[in-house]
Amino acid sequence: MLYLQILYSFTSDDITTTIIPITLFAAVAGPLYNFQRCSHIVFWIWLHLLHFNVANQIIDPQEDGKNKSSRPIPAGLISLEDAVVLRWALIPICLALSACYSSQVFGLSFVLTLFIIFYNELEAHEHWISKNFITAVGYACFEIGSTLIAGKDMSRLEPTAISAIFLSLAVFTSTLHAQDFKDVEGDRLIGRQTLPIAYPNLARISMLVALPLWSICLSRIWGVNTPCTLAFTGYAAMVGIRFTTCKTSQAARMSCKLYSLWFSVANLLPAYWRFFNEAQAYPF
Repeated sequence: MLYLQILYSFTSDDITTTIIPITLFAAVAGPLYNFQRCSHIVFWIWLHLLHFNVANQIIDPQEDGKNKSSRPIPAGLISLEDAVVLRWALIPICLALSACYSSQVFGLSFVLTLFIIFYNELEAHEHWISKNFITAVGYACFEIGSTLIAGKDMSRLEPTAISAIFLSLAVFTSTLHAQDFKDVEGDRLIGRQTLPIAYPNLARISMLVALPLWSICLSRIWGVNTPCTLAFTGYAAMVGIRFTTCKTSQAARMSCKLYSLWFSVANLLPAYWRFFNEAQAYPF
């Protein structure tokens, strides 16, 4: 049980921000071929997320000891030496698991491996431009891989799934700095340049503008009716206002959670299209 607790503790903070949104997205974009695929999707996402988090947390454990002491290395659940072994052991494990699904899923796992090295060992996380670029590419690999696993044919994506992935990637790329606000104090201490640190006012205003605009655009693209569009856009505006007015660390953590909920709903909109529009287009 201790080993499971250690593995879980590496990824516990990302359940609501990564695992749940991507799983929901894959299920509706795939679309989900059968219910048994859900466990495959969750495990594939979790294993690759574990790979990334372990690689990230062995880079500077002293930083975590100051700012995130509950993480497994500073908490003493696992030694740095054992974490390093786990980090490199996860590469063949992730690749082997992905190869069981299709060559396309294997390729995505390989790309993730390369970008994890680039992000951590080659220090792309130090500046917000390279950090955001690598994060966006990695998120795209997560979405494409999980969507392939969800679908009937694990070697190709349906046209609706491709559109959903492109839109989700565009939304994520333009709003991913929402998750950096809660880490501003720790990032500033180690000299990391995230967008909220480099351009704080621009970063906050961008959330106020981007969330409602994306809500309107996505609702139009996926054929959402007017009442649902108004509710979705109103919620987005509320979250955007929080980012511009509530600036404490505690408030930033809550804003990040509310953003994650908004992003999860945005990822579910292809399901609305499939149910209301594809069903009408193909009644038989």
